[in-house]
Amino acid sequence: MDAQIDHYAVLGLPSGEEGAKLTEKEINKAYRWKALELHPDKRPDDPNAAANFQQLRTSYDILRDDKARKLFDELLRVKRDRELRHSQRDGKRRKMVSDLERRERDANAPDLAAKEREEEARIARQLKEEIARIRAMHGMKAAPPPPPETEKESGRGRAGGGGGVDPEKVLKVSWEKVGEDYSADKLRQLFSEFGEVEDVVIKGSKKKGSALVVMATKEGSVAATGSVIGHLANPLLVLPLKPATIADSSSFPKSAETAKLSNLVGAGYQAFEDSVLKKLQKAAEKQK
Repeated sequence: MDAQIDHYAVLGLPSGEEGAKLTEKEINKAYRWKALELHPDKRPDDPNAAANFQQLRTSYDILRDDKARKLFDELLRVKRDRELRHSQRDGKRRKMVSDLERRERDANAPDLAAKEREEEARIARQLKEEIARIRAMHGMKAAPPPPPETEKESGRGRAGGGGGVDPEKVLKVSWEKVGEDYSADKLRQLFSEFGEVEDVVIKGSKKKGSALVVMATKEGSVAATGSVIGHLANPLLVLPLKPATIADSSSFPKSAETAKLSNLVGAGYQAFEDSVLKKLQKAAEKQK
């Protein structure tokens, strides 16, 4: 129990009235020396090394806290007074004290021993509360920070439709789960050639991969559509979430496949995807 420990003795300091007069500087110095002596790294064969070092830290925190130290000094004083009275009760003095206590009890006087025990218990409770407060304070300081939001989680908040993202800047990307797969970083690298990429959200299943790519501008979205191919062995199909309406997009070259996109609706998307995949597969075979 913490109330039964002499925290001055734990730090190798004199206790009692002499300990109460010690300065904070002397307590800090004693703690540093004792910490070097009891550190678990210097006592690899001592199974109690960690517990002893933790007790040293607790005693140091109590003596460094003004309120806790004052309560501890008061507890030591009560114990010293009680031990002094017990040591003086020998021979005739013990008999005289016994007769005096009997007369006091007969006169309904309060029991001095019980009063001392109550005072000691009260101070011990207060000291225990202070120790709990100090430990709680250290626990709050050591609390780990909250984990950072991942790119995938942040992407769901922005590209998932609830963050006010312009759908004309969002591209739907799909590919087969064969050969080399695509990560968010790889997709960001491919699409950044056509403008700044605000976000990449990977979705998909075991057989087919898909993602949403959010471009910073509508022009970038238009430029990337039909231009980003990816790996020849595993090409990408890039379609706009909503076809962009741009007043002047002449600064970006349009491929023949991009022109077809404006006429694709419903089942036409699948036919266009099959056409692109066949052309890319033929190109890959010619390079072998």
